[in-house]
Amino acid sequence: MSKKRLTFDIDLPDEETFPAGKVAEPVAAPMPGVSRRGPMATAIAENAESLRDRRAIEEQIRAENDALAAEHVRMKRLGLIVDLVPLDKVETWKLTRDRVKGDDPELTELIASIRDIGLSNPIRLELREDGRYELIQGYRRLSAYRALLEETGDAEKWGMIPAGILPRGEGIETLYRRMVDENLVRKDISFAEMAALALNYARDPSTAENDPDKAVAQLFQSAGYQKRSYIRGFIRLVERLGDDLRFMQHIPRALGLKLSAMLEERPEVAVQIRAALKGFDNRSVTDELEILRRAAGLTDAPDDDAAPPKAPGGAPRVGRAKTTFQVAAPQGTAKCTAANGRLEVRLDRDFSALDRRLLESAVQALLDRLG
Repeated sequence: MSKKRLTFDIDLPDEETFPAGKVAEPVAAPMPGVSRRGPMATAIAENAESLRDRRAIEEQIRAENDALAAEHVRMKRLGLIVDLVPLDKVETWKLTRDRVKGDDPELTELIASIRDIGLSNPIRLELREDGRYELIQGYRRLSAYRALLEETGDAEKWGMIPAGILPRGEGIETLYRRMVDENLVRKDISFAEMAALALNYARDPSTAENDPDKAVAQLFQSAGYQKRSYIRGFIRLVERLGDDLRFMQHIPRALGLKLSAMLEERPEVAVQIRAALKGFDNRSVTDELEILRRAAGLTDAPDDDAAPPKAPGGAPRVGRAKTTFQVAAPQGTAKCTAANGRLEVRLDRDFSALDRRLLESAVQALLDRLG
């Protein structure tokens, strides 16, 4: 028995109708060219836009960080990154210094300046593989800090020194040039010290140059031709007498060049100078220069009648060429200079306004106290 399929005819309304009591709400017409989106589509679009903004910000931050990193590397290569470095981590063995040890009257003034106003120009160091540092520039500044630490014991204030850190890998020749050029700018390095540096540079097994005269051309490229010629002249003097001289940095240019020429022509002059210096352990700058002048036959040496008392062996005995120091006073800090035949006191005060008898009494008391 088969089932019959029943069909019904249903007439659907042509327009949308609403149940009784319901009123169709007006629908805003979409803007021309804009299609309507549902809540999910809107959320997805907003999230995509937020991701794009975030990506753009991240790219901007990365670009800024890359620029800062490149600038940091550039400044580090130039030694412009300054840090505080402990004094006990600084070594001074890599480069032969262009400053002779010993008498340095200006070091006292430098110490006083650093104590009063701090270090204006940081030293320069090279970072070593073992985490320590090698001094490239600033031997006197380092010496001043070490003296202040020893004098005060204040490790918090003087135990660390501002330093520009150079990266490892610069050639030894470049490091020597950095040291030399800095001291040439300061203009207070002597011809004897420059000649000694050229000699030591040529003797240094880590450098490629063995000829001191050619070393002058390499090291002192910033100096003029005439100055390099003077340095080469002093090389002969330092070669023959450097180990015997205690104050060679004080040798005037004219005296040094004359002695150098004499030593070339008459090598026996070096023997005579060594004999005069031998045993004269308490000699001063003036003593040593007097011996050199007499050996050179210069006539500008002081007259015997005006010479100071003689030491054993006939050589004159005088004090140091110059001693500088500072004394705290109620009116401020007095800068004092003591030299042969001269004592000078500088203070921000008009001494001419004082009563003459008071001045005489004070000076007399000072002289009596000094004996």
